[in-house]
Amino acid sequence: MDLMLTLVSGIAWTVVYVEAIRVGLRDRTYAMPVAALALNFAWESIYAVREFTSGSAGVSAQGVVHVVWAAADVVIIATYLRFGRAEHPRFVTRPLFAAWSGLVFGTAFAVQGLFLAHFGMHDATRYSAFLQNLLMSGLFIGLYAARQGPRGQSLTIAVAKWLGTLAPTLLFGVLEDSPFILGLGILCSVFDLVYIGLLLRDRHRPAGAGAPFRSLPDPSR
Repeated sequence: MDLMLTLVSGIAWTVVYVEAIRVGLRDRTYAMPVAALALNFAWESIYAVREFTSGSAGVSAQGVVHVVWAAADVVIIATYLRFGRAEHPRFVTRPLFAAWSGLVFGTAFAVQGLFLAHFGMHDATRYSAFLQNLLMSGLFIGLYAARQGPRGQSLTIAVAKWLGTLAPTLLFGVLEDSPFILGLGILCSVFDLVYIGLLLRDRHRPAGAGAPFRSLPDPSR
């Protein structure tokens, strides 16, 4: 059961990353909220490095997955840096956008480091992962609202994220009997299902119905 849930989570999150890259390039935007993207990249990078520098006899499969996910995040970050400034008001100049991005990603690494220092390897990986996952669930809904629709998003991302979080919720929250993780996982599912519902509503909405997308400035300006 443990192996099956781990595989479901790993496959589902890999689908999230691959689809986020595809949708971001297709729609010329970024397909993951930047705060969640920064925390994910920091989490995967830190624990991948620890896995490869721990001095243990071999590298676990999860360590390899961390590296793959971090590499996928680099591509998503590239879409954010390429197209993200167009999502901001015109007063956000290139230097201001760069400074803000640096602050967000620097803070993400600091937060992950604080989790690790306070909780230790075992608990930090779980607590930080579920808290940032809950943040991501809420931010996806915020992204939908800010863009007035599903541009730069997809039902595949939404469903894969939900399943990729539900599996470790069952593993750590139920099988390992962690009420804290179970509670966070349930909250993630609530937000994820709301987000899935919003995207399904758009699929069944007649063409031309609803609020029009805002015209965005050229990201290359």
